[in-house]
Amino acid sequence: MASPNISFDQISSSIRKPGQYFEFNTSGAVNALPGNTQRVLIIGPRLPSGSVAALVATNIYSDGDAEAAFGIGSIAHLMVRAALKANPYLQLTVIAVDDAAAGVVATGSLTMAGTATASGNVTLTVAGVAATIAVALGDTAQTIAANLLEQIENQPDLPITASLDANNPAKLDITAKNKGLAGNGITLSMLSQTSGVTGTVVAMAGGLSDPDIQPALTAVFGAGHNILIAPFSTQASLTALRTHLDYVSNPMEQRGALGVAGWPSSLATATTLAGQINGGRITIGWHNGSVLPAWQIAAAYGAVIASEEDPARPLNTLALTGLDVTDITQRPGREEQETALHNGVTPFEVGSGDVVQIVRAISTYLVNAQNISDPALLDITTIRTMDYMRLAWRQRVALRFPRNKLTTRIPAKVRSELLAVAYEAQGLEIIENVDANKDGFIVEPDSQSTGQLNAKLPCAVVPGLHVFAGVIELIL
Repeated sequence: MASPNISFDQISSSIRKPGQYFEFNTSGAVNALPGNTQRVLIIGPRLPSGSVAALVATNIYSDGDAEAAFGIGSIAHLMVRAALKANPYLQLTVIAVDDAAAGVVATGSLTMAGTATASGNVTLTVAGVAATIAVALGDTAQTIAANLLEQIENQPDLPITASLDANNPAKLDITAKNKGLAGNGITLSMLSQTSGVTGTVVAMAGGLSDPDIQPALTAVFGAGHNILIAPFSTQASLTALRTHLDYVSNPMEQRGALGVAGWPSSLATATTLAGQINGGRITIGWHNGSVLPAWQIAAAYGAVIASEEDPARPLNTLALTGLDVTDITQRPGREEQETALHNGVTPFEVGSGDVVQIVRAISTYLVNAQNISDPALLDITTIRTMDYMRLAWRQRVALRFPRNKLTTRIPAKVRSELLAVAYEAQGLEIIENVDANKDGFIVEPDSQSTGQLNAKLPCAVVPGLHVFAGVIELIL
């Protein structure tokens, strides 16, 4: 049943029984823009002690949930801890992977020496977490090592296990809980505050073969997460993530997402990694000299990105709660930060009050397919804004025109709705210059495919205010 200006979905034109018939139409009820809650996915290795099997996406609400689900001290568990510390209000899902069958575990050691000539303490710090014991006058190196072992066993959330060396009872052999290259990133340091007692640390090394994250990405392909936090900052792993993000964000799937990685090492290695990825949907947070592994840095960074629902608002100066305050000799200077920002790396800095914060959040996209420098997707706010506008325009068309015929009147109606969305977004300072660009809003039937309506939608993304420059003129 229809008339020139009214159509029905449920009332047919064949009714003969007299009566008054009404149906409900909610397609015009929503006039506001959609929300932009950020759903976060962490991918991380589990331990066999975890109650949740690999490749099962699980909503996580607390550190205790992660501990039980993925095994205490697992990479997945500690990534959740870092994320929730940085942003306790996350909508968080975790999908775990098992260690690779060919994975090799990273190992290190601590060898104690001497006899205590006074009371004091000894601390072994593992990935920023201290295991401290008291030392009594006369304690030998062997006693101290044994006591440290007991303390480590009392802190099962550490990412390592330890045992006394079979040939040297003053030596602790230290082993990563998860196999793979990621274990090499677990930092070890020892501090003796006891006269007569010293120790020698051998850094974690020898870990090989991180698990493949592709099965996890495949398992959550249709889930629609907005931010995916990577456990491994390697070319192979981030390339797989880049491919996944490009696929789920393409015009057919339309589930725009961002990938987040971390990096604690040198600027040179960070910029090399960014250049290998060159992805507009991946951002690498660089925390030079951090005692935390890359996966914990990534978890905190991704959680903070998720805290900002306005897609166009810069993340400059947002605090990264839970990240370690690096030694002053390790903090990047202005020139290093500029180099990072010109090479696809997001630098962190230690601000006032010893708060670790984001300098400017950028993507790893540097050059186009012709290897020509391309700043189009420099700030991650650009791709986030475009993803949001696609969602807003798509929602409006789906609500207003769910079962419409493609008549000569429809293109103008669709254009009107698209412009209405643009003006609403401009009011929220997500995009701008709608009046200047409105003639570029074109809606027209496809020339070849009957029933297809095409549109061109200018999207002037609001830039962040990153730089203020002024000239101070002396007047005498």
